This record gives sequence, structure tokens and C-alpha cells, in this order.
Amino acid sequence: MPATGPDRLDGPALAELYERVRHGSEEVLGTLEGHPMLVVDLDRPTGTGRLEIPPAFGSVVIAISRTGTSDDRLSGVDVAISGSDRSARPWVSVADLDEELDAMAVAVQRSPMASVALVQVLRSGRSDSLDHDLLVESLAYSTLQSGPEFARWLAAKPATPVAPMTPTSVRSLVVERSGARLSLTFDRPRVRNAYSRAMRDELCEALAVACADPSIREVHLHGRGPDFCSGGDLAEFGTRPDAAAGHLIRTSRSAARLLGVVGDRTVAHLHGACVGAGVELPALASRVVARADTHLRLPEVAMGLIPGAGGTATLPRRIGRHRTGWLALTGRFIGADTGRDWGLIDEVVEE
Repeated sequence: MPATGPDRLDGPALAELYERVRHGSEEVLGTLEGHPMLVVDLDRPTGTGRLEIPPAFGSVVIAISRTGTSDDRLSGVDVAISGSDRSARPWVSVADLDEELDAMAVAVQRSPMASVALVQVLRSGRSDSLDHDLLVESLAYSTLQSGPEFARWLAAKPATPVAPMTPTSVRSLVVERSGARLSLTFDRPRVRNAYSRAMRDELCEALAVACADPSIREVHLHGRGPDFCSGGDLAEFGTRPDAAAGHLIRTSRSAARLLGVVGDRTVAHLHGACVGAGVELPALASRVVARADTHLRLPEVAMGLIPGAGGTATLPRRIGRHRTGWLALTGRFIGADTGRDWGLIDEVVEE
């Protein structure tokens, strides 16, 4: 869908929006009214003071500034984009603000429901409860699985050959223990370690052992082959017709929830592509070490979904919800150096 340009608010228009939000009239705007994305220009005087957007507000709210000036209204927006070379939170620095806004408008208009659901989930985040955030994410994910945007993506997805039945003796995860060290290695290199249901279940089993055994003082996550993890196995997308059952499975077999327990003794070793689950799960490790060839991406919004392996809960705890929102809305890759600058990676190594 071509972009018609985002709605830009400054001065009186922003003041009017602020008053509507304050008095509970925010339903006059939003995706259902043809306003999936609103832009607030912080370089222009508004006189509104702090902008408070309620979690259910139905538009993606983007703040822009050519200088990246700190502003108390930043906490009330979903993404903050700066035209200056600025690495401090919550700004995302870009070379061309107008070009970036046009690209974001295209992305949001392509999947407006998923885009708004994403920022609603991020706004609802609670720093004191990982379980709460994982639950809200799963509910939103399941809702979007029944929506028109995901159905459209599924219809356009190239047919995937049905893979032959894999013997139960063939594992997707290599589990090795040496003294107090437990090493877990994704082992589907032929499909770039795509995160399948079997891999998820095996990872949960291994992490549950680490949770129950305090003698395991180190947990190390690895990926075999050229990539750490290419994200969810696309061959399995859309094969479970019952979204409600999917939610119950997702919340009862949650590797992110278990990593929340053992994360303080976990080191993630990243390389190559880290997509979807491949970045969502390592974000809970106490230390993330990445090779220089590492590149990270959240692609789900373009599919009509939001991150479903815990990303809306895990990434904000490292990089904040503004940068998490930008990553998920744009679906762009960032490299190891940017990941380190943002705090998603702790150390970059050559090999």
C-alpha cells in the first residue's frame, strides 16, 4: 500500500491531541479512522508540556528532532528519531529524517493493525514483571494470528515443501554438560537454525533443568553453522489453526520465561543472522557476546504479527521500548556495533 504521508502534529494540532487524550476522546484518532501513524515534531514549540499517551491509543506516535534534544515528552511517544549522530536512549539516529519517516509510513500502512498492536503492547510493559509482559505479548500475537494482515502474508508466502518426518531421536538442540557449565547449541544448520516447535520444546526442557539445578552455574547459548538463529520456522507458520491453543502453548512452553530465571548465569554467543527468536531470547542473558558479522532483526510486523518469542518483553529491558519499537516497525537489520552501542550486545569479538 503506498504511503499517503504520516499525520504531522505541532503547535495547536499537538495541543488539541493532548487535550483529547487527557479527556478520554482519543478514539477520534487511530488506525480505524485512517490515522495509523502520527508524528510529533519536538523542534517546534507546542506548549503542551509532557505528552501522555494511554496504552490503548490507536496510532503509532513518532517523535522527531533534527538535534535530538532531550524532552520530557519523549516518554509519551512510541519511537524517537533524531537527525543527529546520537547514541543515547531513546533516540534512533538516521541520516535523513524525511526519508526515514516516509519509509516508516510505508511499513506502518502495510500492517497498521500489527503496528498499533505492537506499540500498545510495548506501552503496557511493566519493568517489575517479565511474566506480565510475556502474557500480554502472547495474547496480542494470538489475536493477530486471526487477523487479515497475517492471512494476507500467508496467502502471499511461497509454498514450502512439506518436510519429511524427523525421527524423534534426531534432536534440534545439542545439550552438553561439563561440571558446572551447561552448553546449549541450536543444531539445525541446514535451515539456519530456524526456531521450530521441536527446538522450542527441547530448549525449554534444558532450561528447566538449569532452573532446578543450582549446581549449574553457567548456561551458554550457541548456534551451529553460519547463523545463530534465523527466527521462527516459516514452514510452521499458519499450520496451527487454533490461536487460543497456541496462546496456551506459548505461555506454558516459554523459553523466555525460563531464561528470566537463569538469565543471571547465562551467556549468549551470537554470530551471523539473529532474527526474531534469535535476538528475542538472547536479550535475557546476563552477557551477550557477538562476532563482528552479527546482524539482528525483528521481522514480524511485516507478517501482520508482533514478536512472539518474548521480544516485546525482553528487548525493552536492554534497549528501551522506543528502540524496540523502531526495530520491530521497520524490520531493519542492525549490526553488531549498533547493537553494542544500544546495549543489546555487551562485547563484539572477531571470532
